Amino acid sequence: MSDLFENNRNYVLGDPELDVIGDREKLAQWRHRNVGPAYYKLGRKIVYRGSDLNAWAARHRCDPQLDPRS
Repeated sequence: MSDLFENNRNYVLGDPELDVIGDREKLAQWRHRNVGPAYYKLGRKIVYRGSDLNAWAARHRCDPQLDPRS
């Protein structure tokens, strides 16, 4: 799978690339529930690493060819 995010880049809230996985509110809900991608909290700033976002996206990939419901 090609990466959705640049592995060596940091993404902060407000970066339009993060809209691929969820808006600012959805990301906040996931952080609160500990279900979203890994992140750093530096003071009040939230930072996502591209490599962490790609790993999280890969874990949530659905392949219809492998779906046991078929």
